[in-house]
Amino acid sequence: MVCCSRVLLRKYGDFIDNLRLFTRGGSGGMGYPRLGGEGGKGGDVWVVAHNKMTLKQLKNKYPQKRFVAGEGANSRVSALKGSKGKDCEIPVPLGISITDENGKIIGELNKEKDRILVAEGGLGGKLLTNFLPLKGQKRVIHLDLKLIADIGLVGFPNAGKSSLLSKISHAKPAIADYAFTTLKPELGKIMYNDFKQISVADLPGLIEGAHMNKGMGHKFLKHIERTKQLLFVVDVSGFQLSSQTQYRTAFETILLLSKELELYREELQTKPALLAVNKMDLPDAQDKFHVLMNQLQNPKDFLHLFEKNMIPERTVEFQHIIPISAVTGEGIGELKNCIRKSLDEHTNQENDAYHKKQLLNLRISNTISYSELPSKNAVTSARIDIT
Repeated sequence: MVCCSRVLLRKYGDFIDNLRLFTRGGSGGMGYPRLGGEGGKGGDVWVVAHNKMTLKQLKNKYPQKRFVAGEGANSRVSALKGSKGKDCEIPVPLGISITDENGKIIGELNKEKDRILVAEGGLGGKLLTNFLPLKGQKRVIHLDLKLIADIGLVGFPNAGKSSLLSKISHAKPAIADYAFTTLKPELGKIMYNDFKQISVADLPGLIEGAHMNKGMGHKFLKHIERTKQLLFVVDVSGFQLSSQTQYRTAFETILLLSKELELYREELQTKPALLAVNKMDLPDAQDKFHVLMNQLQNPKDFLHLFEKNMIPERTVEFQHIIPISAVTGEGIGELKNCIRKSLDEHTNQENDAYHKKQLLNLRISNTISYSELPSKNAVTSARIDIT
């Protein structure tokens, strides 16, 4: 058992989603008291988002994890105004949240070339500082990665998420007939004939108690936060982690997954969701699927059969429920179409809401502007008073 856990740790070590870094802005340059010259300001330290960057690459390239900007130039006779020190840039992947040593959020980087100042350079020597330079800001920062994807796959181990990802995208995740195949998040892209691309994140299988950090718990639940929609993947025959754990039907699996998301962060349940019922190639799969559909359509008729701690406050309403087989390819085409349709509908709703908000703001602005204008009567009476 010990050997097994060591292997898991080594394999998981290939993926890094948080780093602690030391940063320091450059010191300012010396002033020139006799001629009133000012030293150059020290360089600043910036964190900059890059599409093709990973935290693992950052750690490998800068093993010391220290980032110090350049010092400002001293004032001298030939250049009374010293030049600014060289800025230091820390390249990071998109989806990075930056916090300080006390856990206070400094900012987030979600788009290419987004940048955040994390350590400011010191002022150069000038009259106010008695021509002595100031040191740059020191700061320890934490980089926390949360994957950005259109769709996040959610399911218990061995539900077939990795097989599904390999079917719908060009990703090549590890696939095997044991529970914890996926030990790190995998990203894939669904390619459509009109060149539309949709990104999909396969997250390691959750287990009961993931919200309490059991299994890989918070390590991967956080990656669901930035996905636009969720795709639940369940085994039509149900799930049992091991011979020591309780067997769960497909319906129970859905309830438990919903409960884990709710207990970790309630807002996750407000995300649009789809359901892929996998392994429809197995014997009696059709009968089990019909039973599941009946339970999903009439959940209140069955909830009394389960323990209260299993039942979420609100049951997830799936926009689409698609029976599939990641092995034979059954239903994969329909699933891809449903994913796109759901995302397009969600985008249209967001655009409509944005335009309505803009229109409302414009009307409010016009109303305020109009109310501030003097009326014709006011102008006329003013003329009468003057004459």
